[in-house]
Amino acid sequence: MSEIAVRPNETTVPLMPCASVEEMLAFYESLGFRATYKQSKPYVYLALEWSGIHLHFGPAPKGLDPAREESGGCLVMVDAVAAYHAVIVAAMRRVHGKVLSSGQPRITRYRPGASRFTLIDPSGNSIIFIQRDEPVELEYGGSKKLTGLAKVLDNVRILREFKNDDLQAFRALKSGMRRHGADAPAVERAIALGHLIDLATILGESTDPWAAELRGLELTPDDRQRVESELGHVSGLQEWLP
Repeated sequence: MSEIAVRPNETTVPLMPCASVEEMLAFYESLGFRATYKQSKPYVYLALEWSGIHLHFGPAPKGLDPAREESGGCLVMVDAVAAYHAVIVAAMRRVHGKVLSSGQPRITRYRPGASRFTLIDPSGNSIIFIQRDEPVELEYGGSKKLTGLAKVLDNVRILREFKNDDLQAFRALKSGMRRHGADAPAVERAIALGHLIDLATILGESTDPWAAELRGLELTPDDRQRVESELGHVSGLQEWLP
């Protein structure tokens, strides 16, 4: 078989399902995307562009439920992921007066130093922004070098940042606090409680038990600095810290 020579100038554009052209266009345009093509008939097609990002959307398959968030996905590899999160969050605040952190559409949190975040659109597609130098080998299910509540927190990090599963993270952290909370250092308990407050807010649960416990902790200045570094993204954190 003869070899076929190709020039390395390919461009790959993801094609994801679109449940509503109007909803998708309104959402992405509010973030700064520009429609380069749009049509509803004879079939749905929507092409969007922002910076160097190209997203195309076609007809949704029969029976698609956007609420299940199993529609489609796209990886966006970038040099500095934090900057993209900041730009999108700023656009949401301008248009909606708040960050869309729960429900649909929404953007997942960004922890300082993290290597990715996810944007979920109105059709249930996940646009995942990933830093190019993200470690090739990531420890899933909690680092083997960690124990107790520290390992639980690492597992929660994986669930939130890589699996986009806030509900499972909430359940794992509540269980981890019951099993390891009493023996954990105050700073780890504070970080865990901050995550529980954040997750409860996103999931529509009461934050009262976790906030009350956090206020009752005794933290050193170094402890407080570490908590703020880990959870600086959590809205209202300063109100709950002792």
